Amino acid sequence: MVRLFLSEPNWKEDRGGGDSGVSKQWILLLNQLESVIWSLMTSGGRAEARLWLCNTIAGITSITSRQQRDLFVNLLRTRLPNQGLASQLLQMIFEKRPQKAGPVIAERSYVLEKFFEGNPKRIMQWFSNFAGGGGLDHKKGAKALSQFAFVNRDICWEELEWKGKHGQSPAVVATKPHYFLDLDVQRTIENFLENVPEFWSSSEFAESLRDGDILSIDTKYFVEFFVGLMYKEDSNVWDVISEFLMEESFSSLCNRLLISLEERELLAALELLHRYYSLNMEPVDFGNSSCWLDFVLSKFNDCESLDQLLLLNAVTNQGRQLLRLVNDEESQEEQTKIKDIVSQICTISSTANSLVPFLKECFKMKTMEATKFLGLQSWVIHYALSEENWISESWESLFSNNGISFRKSDKYAMLHHDGLSEENDSELDDGASVKRKHRKKKKSRKKRRRNFDDDDIYDNELLDLHASNSQLELQTKSGSWLLSTDGFSASWTNVDLPEHLSKFCFSVWMKWVFAK
Repeated sequence: MVRLFLSEPNWKEDRGGGDSGVSKQWILLLNQLESVIWSLMTSGGRAEARLWLCNTIAGITSITSRQQRDLFVNLLRTRLPNQGLASQLLQMIFEKRPQKAGPVIAERSYVLEKFFEGNPKRIMQWFSNFAGGGGLDHKKGAKALSQFAFVNRDICWEELEWKGKHGQSPAVVATKPHYFLDLDVQRTIENFLENVPEFWSSSEFAESLRDGDILSIDTKYFVEFFVGLMYKEDSNVWDVISEFLMEESFSSLCNRLLISLEERELLAALELLHRYYSLNMEPVDFGNSSCWLDFVLSKFNDCESLDQLLLLNAVTNQGRQLLRLVNDEESQEEQTKIKDIVSQICTISSTANSLVPFLKECFKMKTMEATKFLGLQSWVIHYALSEENWISESWESLFSNNGISFRKSDKYAMLHHDGLSEENDSELDDGASVKRKHRKKKKSRKKRRRNFDDDDIYDNELLDLHASNSQLELQTKSGSWLLSTDGFSASWTNVDLPEHLSKFCFSVWMKWVFAK
């Protein structure tokens, strides 16, 4: 039986040198486990482990909008031009708030002469949006072109090229704006590029750019243009960036931007977060399973390398993903090693108060090292609970032996193909819907059965009965429980229990070690 060590031990109990030997053996095994896990995590590179950490950082909720702005602006200010962070951030702005970036282009509309020069595709995308109705229905560059042509007809009307045998006069087009549909847009804009420089700095053209739609024509071009503005001149691009960074959610920014950082820059970001934590951090809530990140950031001076954070995040927040790596067909050797190490740890930790010497060793360690060992031990529990073929009685025995109050839940979870479970929050409504669908199916089945003989009907009923029994058996095996670990607030199935219980154990041990 797996021991969860949820009852606070007797700290004064010390049985002598034997305990010291047990704790040293325990830590030695955890070091071996760390080595195997690390080789699995980095076998295909470190990118996935970094992504896991970035996703965890994205879950931080104690950072203010001003602090998140300062965090990313500091990272941007220290980077060389045309690097990934600036490019990713600008793409976010173009996608989510193009109207914020549009005015920057509008104020420099003249630079787009080169953007359209020699590029018929861009010309047609922006200037060919003439409408068949009134002139007010023209869109984007087409509207700017028509307005400028009328206002400045004395200097540019002859530059308009028409597809018909003869051109159109301003008076005729003014009464019939749909005639612009006969304009040869490409040749006209090429004429404007060569002979009408006033158009490119005109208020009409600038206004067509203000909503930022132009950015979607060639995002890469405009990203490079904006990066150049950021690092080569004191422009209002930084005002746009600052405003966007304060309005966007911290989670969204982290998920999109942190992964583009190099590892030394990610460490720099964490150091900045540490400063903010020291300013407005409330006492760490060790009852929270993700308390480790808050705690580590508040004590960040103890962090020697990013490796420590990557490993700790993997064993505490990505236990299920680690388990999939272990169970991969290409990881047979690592799987055997981990199984043996976990078995040995479970054996030496099986005595009643064996956790005391282990925790006393943790008291002597630096913050990051102690937290790492607690995290590794929590994953040992995750692995052990996942590997055994547990039935309802086994889980209930585990709860009872570890002082976890429980009661059966009257809900059942639907299992997805990836092994995750999902509780049905609208069970009654869905149940009624299923019954209605079932009745419809029964009716249609009866209609079809008129053409079958009695043996067919009997066989079909047996199939229905067999399916029903299989469903009942699945529900029994994947029954769920309400547990005292979370105040009976959620229903846990045998699929989710290993992760939930290992995280709960980790938070309890963290409280014992660091909140005393």
